[in-house]
Amino acid sequence: MARRLRENDDILLLVEHDPVITLGRQPSAGHILASPQELADRGIETIQTSRGGDVTYHGPGQLVGYPIVDLTRLGRDLHRYLRLLEELVIDILAAFDLHGQRVAGRTGVWTGKDKIASIGVGVRRWISWHGFALNITTDPAVFDTIIPCGLQNVQMTSMTTRLGHSLDIAEVQRQAIRSFARVFRTDYAGNYDAPL
Repeated sequence: MARRLRENDDILLLVEHDPVITLGRQPSAGHILASPQELADRGIETIQTSRGGDVTYHGPGQLVGYPIVDLTRLGRDLHRYLRLLEELVIDILAAFDLHGQRVAGRTGVWTGKDKIASIGVGVRRWISWHGFALNITTDPAVFDTIIPCGLQNVQMTSMTTRLGHSLDIAEVQRQAIRSFARVFRTDYAGNYDAPL
């Protein structure tokens, strides 16, 4: 975030996390379904975060994007920003012949009746952080440890589950960069080598 405040370019950090359940600013303890021992046995850590939202899972096979964007140029409109993040994910999915969609009143992206991407953001001085988690090769069974985003009766899915074949995560990352540039109308200036 400090770099974004010093410079005029938006930044997109793309990562793949070790298995972790993250709690947003408004978590419900009842939304973690597995016991601490079961989580430990499965190698899943639990961390409190400063993003909005409830409980979610990050782990191998999932592309997590952290856009660091000045929301002033977007009119300081958080709802617009959330819709742009959804559009970004929908654009990524379309490049792989998957139809992503919004569900009224529920932030995130769905394919059919199943949720494929979660979104949770934080904002400080109108600079965004946190972002989206897109399931690429993630085993949807791992979501049996939580009630994803606090949404009852939601089935999680992944790109490979929907497509029926494997995907290269690096290929999805490259598409995420192209989609980010299109949706946020910014030029790709290359990778950052130095840590923030």
